[in-house]
Amino acid sequence: MRAYWTAPSDAFRARPHTDSPISQIAGRFVPALSLASSGAISRELTLWTPAKLNLFLEVLGKRPDGFHELETLMLPISLYDTLVVRSEPTPRIALSCRRASGGPVPGLPEDRGNLAYRAAELIPGESGLSLTLLKRIPAEAGMAGGSTDGAAALVVVDAMRGGKLSREALADMAAKLGSDVPFFLAGGAAVCRGRGERIDKAAGLAGLDFVIVKPPEGLSTAAVFKACKPANEFKNSAPLVAALQSRDWRPVAEHMFNRLEEAAENLSPAIARVKRAFAATDVVAHQMSGSGTSYFGLCRSAAQARRIGGRMRALNLGQVFVVRSL
Repeated sequence: MRAYWTAPSDAFRARPHTDSPISQIAGRFVPALSLASSGAISRELTLWTPAKLNLFLEVLGKRPDGFHELETLMLPISLYDTLVVRSEPTPRIALSCRRASGGPVPGLPEDRGNLAYRAAELIPGESGLSLTLLKRIPAEAGMAGGSTDGAAALVVVDAMRGGKLSREALADMAAKLGSDVPFFLAGGAAVCRGRGERIDKAAGLAGLDFVIVKPPEGLSTAAVFKACKPANEFKNSAPLVAALQSRDWRPVAEHMFNRLEEAAENLSPAIARVKRAFAATDVVAHQMSGSGTSYFGLCRSAAQARRIGGRMRALNLGQVFVVRSL
């Protein structure tokens, strides 16, 4: 059961609630990201930032701006990073990253190479800030760990600096940061089009159970898109959304799809090994998320997810996560 926190407009006092997909920050609804604060003044704020899975992803072609035109169904899931932002007396932004379980995160930048840092720079204001990222979402996994952190930084730094930006302004900044960032401001499952900035909410998709395996090796998004060849005839997500909403598992298995999977599988043999492991189970359906290399199975229940998660851990194919859609 996920929690969120409601903050009154004159102070950021944490007050836990349950069973809601939104947080209300300074009188404005900010979906999907969960907020807490310490003290009566917003000197420290914390956001829990969810990963995502792509249950459908079609590549429609390359745009003039170099990005790809997509149609994708994305669901936020109960695997989170944590972003803590503190006010500092010096007028600078500092970012530190570490694993939530302890230790450094190899290869993760702590400067403008990190979306959370760049997001913080976009928010107007002169107050100094220190950002701490506690990472649980693996990198190069197709689960948007960097994008969700960037969305969180937009929300929390704006809140720290008075919450002056409108939802529209934050959404515009999110689109400039990256293709997946706007999704995390919208909240809940959604079909995203364009390069990800056109978002149509998809109701009734919370509470789905998944097992995810992230192989030790990763893939760069650019390399996978470069290797992907769009089809002449395109699939669309509508049949899958309808089947998921009614929990009609047979058409779900028929319509789950990821155009990038074949290209990623050719680049990383580990994906094929995980795919074979899921094919030997009784999951509803299984496929890669995003540009990989994480691979997931949709389960009929939490009990089935726990059972299959244990089986995947025993196979030692990589990190294993048992999660639920939010």
